[in-house]
Amino acid sequence: MATLEQDTVTGRIKSIFFQNPTNFYKILLVEITATTITWPEAEIVVTGSFGDIKEDGVYTFVGHVINHPKYGNQFQADNYSVEKPTTKQGLVQYLSSDKFPGIGEKTAERIVDSLGVGAIDKILKEPKVLRQLGLNAAKTTTLVENLKANLGMEQVIIGLNDYGFSSNLAAKIYQQYQTDALDVIEENPYRLIGDIDGIGFKRADAIAAKLNITPDDPMRISGALIDTLQQQTDGTGDTYCQLDTLVKQTINLLESARNIAIDPNLVADSLIQLGKSNQVIADGKRIFPKRLFDAENNIAARLKRLMTDAEAPDEAAIKKALKTVEKEIGIDYDPVQRDAILTAIKEPFFMLTGGPGTGKTTVINGIVRVYAALNDLSLDINKYNDETKPFPIMLAAPTGRASKRMTETTGLPASTIHRLLGLSVDTQDFEPKELPDGLLIVDEMSMVDTYLFRTLLNSLHADIKLILVGDKDQLPSVGPGQVFADLLSSHVLPSQELTHIHRQDATSSIIPLAHAINRGELPADLLKPQADRSFFVCPPEQIQSVVAQVIQKAQGKFAPLAIQILAPMYRGTAGIDALNPLAQSILNPKKSERTKEVESGDQKYRIGDKVLQLVNNPEQNVFNGEIGVIQGITPAKQAESKTDELTIDFDGNELTYKRSDWQKFTLAYATSIHKAQGSEFDLVILPLTLQSRRMLRRNLIYTAITRAKDFLILVGDPRAFELAVTQMADNRQTGLVEKLQEAFGDHSVTPPVAPKQTPETASEPEVEEAKGSYQLTPELVQTQAIDPMIGMADLTPAAFMPK
Repeated sequence: MATLEQDTVTGRIKSIFFQNPTNFYKILLVEITATTITWPEAEIVVTGSFGDIKEDGVYTFVGHVINHPKYGNQFQADNYSVEKPTTKQGLVQYLSSDKFPGIGEKTAERIVDSLGVGAIDKILKEPKVLRQLGLNAAKTTTLVENLKANLGMEQVIIGLNDYGFSSNLAAKIYQQYQTDALDVIEENPYRLIGDIDGIGFKRADAIAAKLNITPDDPMRISGALIDTLQQQTDGTGDTYCQLDTLVKQTINLLESARNIAIDPNLVADSLIQLGKSNQVIADGKRIFPKRLFDAENNIAARLKRLMTDAEAPDEAAIKKALKTVEKEIGIDYDPVQRDAILTAIKEPFFMLTGGPGTGKTTVINGIVRVYAALNDLSLDINKYNDETKPFPIMLAAPTGRASKRMTETTGLPASTIHRLLGLSVDTQDFEPKELPDGLLIVDEMSMVDTYLFRTLLNSLHADIKLILVGDKDQLPSVGPGQVFADLLSSHVLPSQELTHIHRQDATSSIIPLAHAINRGELPADLLKPQADRSFFVCPPEQIQSVVAQVIQKAQGKFAPLAIQILAPMYRGTAGIDALNPLAQSILNPKKSERTKEVESGDQKYRIGDKVLQLVNNPEQNVFNGEIGVIQGITPAKQAESKTDELTIDFDGNELTYKRSDWQKFTLAYATSIHKAQGSEFDLVILPLTLQSRRMLRRNLIYTAITRAKDFLILVGDPRAFELAVTQMADNRQTGLVEKLQEAFGDHSVTPPVAPKQTPETASEPEVEEAKGSYQLTPELVQTQAIDPMIGMADLTPAAFMPK
């Protein structure tokens, strides 16, 4: 809300310097006609959230002067108002202008005589007031629609500014509700929680308090329940919440927001009403958001239909084709691989899982070739046309880099799941296109969440064969659910786990290390230098120094795209936020004052920088998790858009990003382990300290280590690695296994596997805090406890000593 202490500037808009098409943020040049500030010039730059503001229009801005570090003093507007006509004559002239076709001077006079000089506000608030004037339907419609077009958005944005919403949130709210936005908020501000991403209970409750909605209002309690359930599911990865947890957390939220005790019976009553209105589903003491309950049910039903409707091919023909393929490519599959290929071809649905080096790619290639042989298909993609004769073998993965790896290992085209289905970012309420007949193989399935898998299944029909491939022990999806693990755990669907390590030569130590970690073990030679990995022991304050020296040594042997720092957290000395600019300063430094450089928030970008795409953009064929390189920087004065632009190359796909889109990517020298999933890098640097102990889990470190293709550098505290290996990830609360078993009945097709250790059965080891020094001393070198020279022949132990 505007306060008495804020200043005002009234004036005519001379120019709109900048406007973000995705939100309402604008930079204006205003010719001052009146102001409460002392300003030496006739014009002033004004920034803020504005609706469909027009050049030459007169507006009053409320806010304060700020000193921008780059652009100097300017007026930052927290709110504004449109200077509408304030006299009868001015209002008649306005309503009879060419902005309102069909409304002549006489009609305008009738409107003003009847409704007064506040006619515009009255009509916008309640168009029915025009009925008393006897206007025909055409004139009434023209007047109302044009008033909304010219002033309706302004009224909404002004009102949203008054509630303190930022440009991005104001844009989301307006896009959701249009000119009804303020009415929706006044009627029930808690609707924002479920409808607008980025608005939680406390923000909605602050608005409700201004609207005098009481602390025990059922609407408020329902809003808190929805927010808590959303945080406990979408926010944590679960698909349901236990009843007692939901009630307890909701009461905590309600009481902390207004510091007033809440009767638990009121929460129970509101939860019952949410159930009656079908917003939540109660299954015993498990409470599901309806969208997740429906998604899991839909997955089970679709898979049941897929398994029921398909006709099994002749097993003898499959075996014959498999022998032909073995002979053609000169390979002799082992019994497990052969069984996996046979089952995959025979069944309409099949899952293949296994750790690194166990031959998943070999089996995938075998499946593709046998399927092609059985169906008389050519694997020459040039013989197919995308529109009239699509390629019948479809390969897909959750990320661009994972799909690129599929293409590299199979020689066949692959795409992201989103692109394959024609999806935008949101997959919850989107009808995908139906896929053509053929074979569909989806890799890196552990990354696929409940919503995306439901959408994928909705695109299939009975003539598609679906094969899911992944490593069940890697990190689960960022979104809710643990789909791949649940599908395997249900034991009602055909699957095969590969355990024998095939990809291992005499000098490889990374794959055996990954498998040891997956068993909950650390090898005795963890600190001992190996041909393809090293461990540099150092305290947290030396992490950056050690990582810098590793990069300096590696940059002559590896391209920047091949070197990847992976970290579990963003903050801290070993965090992504600190390591990204550090790596940038070494791999792509500012060499002189002539080096092109632009700033965005806390980051600087230069030509040659490695960046990570953060959102899906199917229209531009770039997806969340893809890594690109900045190829060009175009300053605003040279760009057609009149704003700074960056050109980024994503594996040959060059895209231009205006400054307003720069939040869609970030530096990628260091990334989270989640973001690296589905990718491989020649050299991986993994720093771990006990500062990130709450994040340290076995599947996290296992996923990180399996990203290293050729070399692995471990940095930090060995006890952090020990803690990570002993800590099992908490199993997510999902209902998919149960729903699958209900759908398929008492039908088990795979043997049970040993259950994962749960938080109840796992014991957290005692981890002592650091004692003494972590210095790399001559004694450590002499006893071979650590060799700082491994892979870094030109460095000396002194380089790692504290200064």
